[in-house]
Amino acid sequence: MKPISETRALEKLHKMKTDFARRIRDGYEHRALSCVTCQTPGACCLDSHFVNVHITRLEAVAIRNAIAKLSEEKQERIFSRIQATISKYELSSDGDTFSKTYACPLFEKGTGCLVHQEGKPSPCIAHACYENKEDLPPDEILAEQEAQVEKLNELTYRKPTNWLPLPIAIKRVQKRRRFL
Repeated sequence: MKPISETRALEKLHKMKTDFARRIRDGYEHRALSCVTCQTPGACCLDSHFVNVHITRLEAVAIRNAIAKLSEEKQERIFSRIQATISKYELSSDGDTFSKTYACPLFEKGTGCLVHQEGKPSPCIAHACYENKEDLPPDEILAEQEAQVEKLNELTYRKPTNWLPLPIAIKRVQKRRRFL
């Protein structure tokens, strides 16, 4: 396949995520509890025993670009939280990164997911509070979505995808050195 530019890949990624979110919303979320009426908003995103989202470089760039649209002050807070998350939960790109969990540094109380519209990772899109296990979207749907993201990432960067914990991936693509 012919390689594509990062800009074009980000456009394709956004469309893929929008389509995926629509598929989850239309097919499954009607069976889930609404985030709007949640008694503990953000508990699932901030549960350091639960969160273990891994993303590709392309997804990290999309998140970085979404963060770049926020105020300088908010960006500094976010990047400080990213670094604090990496330190607190001893996250790295080495070893079994899937065995470590953490609280998501992109969730802000009173606001919610700071990259919801432009950079939300696929596992987060698929997640909702389902009371019955049989109401959950099948694992295959997320696996299919992540395979498409992986393929797009490889077309863009011309090498195999390295799935990393979200905070590590964002840190790697952050251009502004003072936040590293």
